[in-house]
Amino acid sequence: MSEYINNSGKREEDFYRFALGFIEEKDGISLVKTYKDSLDKVTPHDLVKIVDLLIKRGITIAQIKKIIDKIMNVIYTQLKNYRWKKPEKGHPLFYFMEENRELEKILEKIKKTIQPQNISELRKLVSQLHEFEKHYLRKENILFPYLEKRWKNFRCLQLHWSLHDDIRKKLKELTAYISDKDKFDHQLNKLIGELFFLMFGMTFKENLVVFPVAMETLSEEDWLEIEKQSDEIGYAYIKPQKKMKTSSAENKRNRKVDADVLSLPTGNLNLKQLIAMLDTLPLDITFIDENDEVKYFSRPEERFFHRTTAIIGRKVQNCHPPESVHIVEKILDAFKSGKKDKAEFWIQMKGKFILIQYFAVRDETGKYLGTLEASQDITEIKKMEGEKRLLDWEF
Repeated sequence: MSEYINNSGKREEDFYRFALGFIEEKDGISLVKTYKDSLDKVTPHDLVKIVDLLIKRGITIAQIKKIIDKIMNVIYTQLKNYRWKKPEKGHPLFYFMEENRELEKILEKIKKTIQPQNISELRKLVSQLHEFEKHYLRKENILFPYLEKRWKNFRCLQLHWSLHDDIRKKLKELTAYISDKDKFDHQLNKLIGELFFLMFGMTFKENLVVFPVAMETLSEEDWLEIEKQSDEIGYAYIKPQKKMKTSSAENKRNRKVDADVLSLPTGNLNLKQLIAMLDTLPLDITFIDENDEVKYFSRPEERFFHRTTAIIGRKVQNCHPPESVHIVEKILDAFKSGKKDKAEFWIQMKGKFILIQYFAVRDETGKYLGTLEASQDITEIKKMEGEKRLLDWEF
């Protein structure tokens, strides 16, 4: 297998063989004994590399999810004892970790509340877990794009995203199940146990692996941008008071746009007008270029999906959970080949009917330039009947 490790050393090669052995369902005790010397020296960086390599070699996310906790249990002491500079208060990573601490407090309260007489209190505590969605959204939409830019071996982030979705599904299932219960039963205990395993497990994966490596690889400017964009999504359970110093690079980017006139085939607009016009449209727009990289998104008053400037330049495949990437690829392949020019989906979300459309963008010769995604709330449009020709304003 050494040819697949790119000669990165015996420790990484042994770690890879060890992980592959778990996937092939070999005896765990024998694997630990065989590779003990190398396992005793592994670091968070090694685990990031090995998960990346497994995915590149064709091991599925589903297969890795089955064995990742077993691997982490074996090397838990090494990960816990890894020495890295912890973030100080005011640093974005400090608040990611602070959220984890607050989550663990709620989970511990739930554990103490699992008694027949406390079912209503349990309902309240479970409802509080939904707020932690902000933590996962900041990871997926802000932290991950910067890690993808800095890490050569970033595919372990796909594993995290898939586990986020598992947590979301399990929390939704538990919330629905507990809504009309007045007593505990086997299924309720089972759901709570499964959710605990997922959420506690994710805090370990963050605190022991992703966060140390992120702290050691992202630049100060990266963290400043992460901090700036984090307010758009918000925080779970906490309200950061202290922040990093303002980026000097930010001032350079705040250029005046009023005088930048764009000459278009059907008229002229300055940049400020164009930005305002696109943001005024009742559409949530994202443009992906011919290389599948996100180049632009609008900021309408009503947004359906979280977008931050961290995704600019990000491969669109990395903007989706791994389980749905094949659909993205299918659409893009059909657009690039010229077989299709449009794809549509519609979903119901938070009481609204959302139409999601994808359009192939081509030049006058038919050459593919990219893909435009446009999402729109059509709840009220679906109710329209007849005609409306008169203005009905009242002041």
